[in-house]
Amino acid sequence: MRNLIFLILLLPVFSFSQSTIKYNLYIISDPKILKETIKKDPNKALVPIKDYVPNIALDIKYATTQNVFYTQLYKKPVALVRLPVAKALAAVQKDLNAQGYGLKIYDAYRPYSVTCQMFEMLPDTLYMGLPWTGSKHNRGIALDLTLIDLKTKKELKMPTPFDALVYAAHPEFMKLSEEVIKNRELLKTVMKKHGFKVDPMEWWHFNFVSDTVFELLDIPFEKMGF
Repeated sequence: MRNLIFLILLLPVFSFSQSTIKYNLYIISDPKILKETIKKDPNKALVPIKDYVPNIALDIKYATTQNVFYTQLYKKPVALVRLPVAKALAAVQKDLNAQGYGLKIYDAYRPYSVTCQMFEMLPDTLYMGLPWTGSKHNRGIALDLTLIDLKTKKELKMPTPFDALVYAAHPEFMKLSEEVIKNRELLKTVMKKHGFKVDPMEWWHFNFVSDTVFELLDIPFEKMGF
């Protein structure tokens, strides 16, 4: 009995070669296991956003030092999402293009280990992804993004810069100019129309709503061929 209790206590930090269990979470860390899940459900494929939305703008902040951590967390500026998310983004972009606007992506799929690294640098439970739950970014169904003007390619005015950990970043904050509120609400409205829900703390963060269970992933971009 004593040995059993000891094993249970070790379980949250025990690692396997094909997957990882941390904080009692099942995390896929082997590309082969990911491929197996995709064979069972093609919608679980992680795909480059650019393949489905060619004219989308990318500014992957964590592939640079121009972020809240002042640290480059990704080796390459890669933007991946699950297949249904990419298709939904294409519909969002089509709607926005008709109005003279487009999307700019700051972040998409994020390996679980990066979420842990972020929390170690900034252990904030309000704005940071939590290691003990994992992030929807780790599942490939969350996006950080904003709007741009198609002609000028400039970002529209929004309540705060990306990753500003302040109350004004909340998507319902109203002490803002009419122009800023109009831009934010346009983004929220079009994203919601195509199956996304804005995060309650960050105007730029949107989660794709789906009944499918998308597993947490901790596979670096380079291990997937990107």
